[in-house]
Amino acid sequence: MNHYRLTLSYDGTDYAGWQAQAGENTIQQNVEEALAVLFREPTRLHASGRTDRGVHARAQEAHFSAENAFPRPQKLRRALNALLPDTIRIQRAVPVEESFHARFSAIRKEYRYFIWNGEVMPPFLRNYRLHARRKLNLDAMRSAAERLQGTHDFAAFTANPKRDVSSTVRILNELSVSKKGNEIQLRAVANGFLYKMVRSLAGGLVRVGLGELKPEEMTRILESRERTARIPTALPQGLFLWKVTY
Repeated sequence: MNHYRLTLSYDGTDYAGWQAQAGENTIQQNVEEALAVLFREPTRLHASGRTDRGVHARAQEAHFSAENAFPRPQKLRRALNALLPDTIRIQRAVPVEESFHARFSAIRKEYRYFIWNGEVMPPFLRNYRLHARRKLNLDAMRSAAERLQGTHDFAAFTANPKRDVSSTVRILNELSVSKKGNEIQLRAVANGFLYKMVRSLAGGLVRVGLGELKPEEMTRILESRERTARIPTALPQGLFLWKVTY
């Protein structure tokens, strides 16, 4: 078998997420179809994690194995991009050892969530930013973010993935809040994320920024380990899978 690693960027606006699903247009499906053409065999692509409908990626990582070898590995990136829609781009395509696994070899992931905090959002950002018209209190959001950093059970900040999860404990190495002009950026770095965890963290921080929750309430919600309507799931368009570290 021949093993390859892909680094992908994609605009998730028109896709039903990463995972292949019957009757849906997905990232995985498009790339697997392109791989089948090039390698002349059905090829299963494994990602570092599944992104939801409407979520974007700056640097998603994936791997696949094939019985046939691509004759010119240095041309694989160009060949794939020629077959893919322009909303999906292969940034890197390289052979790897059999031991590499896009998901299980990862030691850290980084997501970024973008918010446009102004009365009028530029129309060309509508698919890539959450629009918050009321002014957000950054100091309160930063105070809340500090309380969420570290090793915790994040059950209160995840949705039901409809599959077994061995543990809801994660190490949130960083959760920062920065602003430039009208744009607010949330940066989340962890050893792994639960289903819709980043969007839930963003939803909670926005509620704090609006004054609907106090920063100290985030600690109590975290310790409750119970998901309630107090923590909304932020809309998907502001979320980007930014980087996966191995």
